[in-house]
Amino acid sequence: MEDKGDYSFSTCWNIKQQQSGRRLIEEIKELGFRHVELNYNVTRELLSSIEPMIDSGEISISSVHNVFPYVSDKDYDTDSLMLGYTDESKRRRAVELLITSVEYARRYGAKAVVVHPGEVPFDYNIDHELKQLYQEYGQGSPEYQRLWRQMADVREQHSPAYCERIRGSLEEVSEYVAKKGWQVTIGIETRSRCYQIPTLSEAKAICDSLKGSPVRLWYDIGHATMMDRMGLYSNAKELEELLPYIYGVHIHETLGLSDHWCPYVHSNDPQSFDFYLKAIEAATLKVYELKAACSAADIHRSHRLITGKLH
Repeated sequence: MEDKGDYSFSTCWNIKQQQSGRRLIEEIKELGFRHVELNYNVTRELLSSIEPMIDSGEISISSVHNVFPYVSDKDYDTDSLMLGYTDESKRRRAVELLITSVEYARRYGAKAVVVHPGEVPFDYNIDHELKQLYQEYGQGSPEYQRLWRQMADVREQHSPAYCERIRGSLEEVSEYVAKKGWQVTIGIETRSRCYQIPTLSEAKAICDSLKGSPVRLWYDIGHATMMDRMGLYSNAKELEELLPYIYGVHIHETLGLSDHWCPYVHSNDPQSFDFYLKAIEAATLKVYELKAACSAADIHRSHRLITGKLH
């Protein structure tokens, strides 16, 4: 077992295979990780056997992922309007749920809460259709470009209002956190669907408007790669300026438009992921967010390659 040092590992990897919270964490510890991110699928039932491990120091919690613990409500799942709801009662509920997540993070000694802030609503999952066109015809095809322009026009028209509601919600949470004296960062995460908020420029604008608050950027490398390939923004043009805004990273690689793979290993590409090493280096929290298909051997090899390049 190789000690993974300060790197953390998300329960995203094995949450669907384990019904025991203790075993969930033990499997991650067996990989050599001393720090864990508890993702949004962790239930109160699983926590009943995880919390004693936290209390005894068997494991350290780096971060939790909003909404935490798990809430069975489609209005507040990972792909929802969340902090940007126009319905005030729903927006208030989203604010309350984020505050609960922050409170759990504080209780566990975690440094951050990862947040999916919201999205621009569409009548259907236009992102899914775009990804199908991308796979079938390519990003430069007339079929893809036609639908992309439709999506982009709606996004550009409505995004400012949703970003402002999200900003206001984050400000409310930040004020509550400050009043309580909690030292927990709120990381707004780069997303995996083209109509979701924030883009890199939206993240920068939100963080700039909340200077002095605990709101920072959580840079999900796999998601950012995917959105770049689809044409939402350019990491090559924008990432350098965003490095000071980054508090945490989710480390995984995207093959085509399929994410959560082990960097370098599953792409069998020794160089392309190098571009993102500067984001890992800039981040206070470095968290692997991998899918169950990644084996222990894959994870060990990927980690050796990443740390070897960084040192």
